[in-house]
Amino acid sequence: MSSEREPLISSVEDETVQRDSRTLRNRALVWSVLVVVVIFVAVVALVDPSFVSDIGLSGKLPRDPKLAAQRVLDIAPVIDGHIDLPIVARFGWRNNVTDIPLDSQMPMHVDIPRLREGKVGGFFWSVFVSCANPEDEGTDFLKATWRVRDTLEQIDVAKGLISKYPDDFAYAVSTSGIKSAIRDHKIASILGVEGAHQLGNSIAVLRQYYELGVRYVTLTHSCHNAFADSCGMLIPSAPRHYGLSPLGFRLVEEMNRLGMLVDLSHTSDMTATQALLHSKAPVIWSHSSARAIHDVARNVPDEVLSLVGFGDGQRDAVVMVNFNGPFVAADGEADIEAVADHVEHIAKVAGVKHVGIGSDYDGIQVTPKGLEDVSKYPALIAELYQRGWSKQDLAGLTGGNFLRVFEGAEKVAKELQAAGTLPKYDIYDKREDLPIYREL
Repeated sequence: MSSEREPLISSVEDETVQRDSRTLRNRALVWSVLVVVVIFVAVVALVDPSFVSDIGLSGKLPRDPKLAAQRVLDIAPVIDGHIDLPIVARFGWRNNVTDIPLDSQMPMHVDIPRLREGKVGGFFWSVFVSCANPEDEGTDFLKATWRVRDTLEQIDVAKGLISKYPDDFAYAVSTSGIKSAIRDHKIASILGVEGAHQLGNSIAVLRQYYELGVRYVTLTHSCHNAFADSCGMLIPSAPRHYGLSPLGFRLVEEMNRLGMLVDLSHTSDMTATQALLHSKAPVIWSHSSARAIHDVARNVPDEVLSLVGFGDGQRDAVVMVNFNGPFVAADGEADIEAVADHVEHIAKVAGVKHVGIGSDYDGIQVTPKGLEDVSKYPALIAELYQRGWSKQDLAGLTGGNFLRVFEGAEKVAKELQAAGTLPKYDIYDKREDLPIYREL
């Protein structure tokens, strides 16, 4: 029972003393726990030094390949050089953007949930339409075949899907745009035209594609065109121009002036060699692998890879490895290890700074075991980590090497434009719809 002299309500001073006492006790408890944790980590680290990296307390990657892959992709997400999602929209939904459910399970390899699971930071939407029937276009590619119209439709459907999902995709036309999208935790979305057969024999069409946001053009697909020779597919095609045509050289020059990436996937060895030597800007192979690992025409031979680099007589480039089963290995043998073999061979011959990823997802029927869709990129990073790849080299593979090349092409374009380089207005010499120029 309280005495009559004891106050019924504690004074402000008493409450302050009690509160300070509790605060000191809590702080002491927290510091005691922290000291115990630090001592524990230090002791374990002495016994097992890699433990510190496994729990994220050092700059090193964890021992576990899966954890290491996730760590790399958190800071350097995948930028894939070639995904054929727009053609799935064309043939699956007749390009009706309203009906396409990218936020749920799609029928092939790509949708938003799997892109997120695969740690994708960006990709090129291939606005591809197929080569025309040779009988329809004629021997000189002069008959109208709707390739340009169809390409415009593919640009439209790609942009429509990007706009439909603004929380996930960010339309990009530059390296700064790609980096900004990744910082905002969105998937940078860039457009690429897969074949100069989609230009209608016209450099003017190239300029308009650039204005519409296209940032690479593949010089050929599986067919020759007015600009360049194709390699065919598995077996080499007989040459038509023996590389670039005269108009093809002008096309490369105009691409350099614009800042449009020259893409050498699908091209013949002679086309690739001539384009590498003629281009002032770095180039890409958006989705190609190594012929030394699997001998098919669509893969890049060592004699061409040897022209890639930073040395005299070389051109900076990135070869973005294709996942298409028939390009990876013999029937039934394509797996994640074989894809890693392609990556390592390109890194060995051209250099580790010249290899990237260009899966060709949604445009292929056979995927490697272990790389069945876009959610599986981390498995490839884990495989290469097990083979001894460093954090820096893996970050280059996933996107850093491509960004360097793209920045190089942007730099060359700015220099050419600042120097007053004029656009190329060369006309295909077999066209009959325009009058022949004569001086008056």
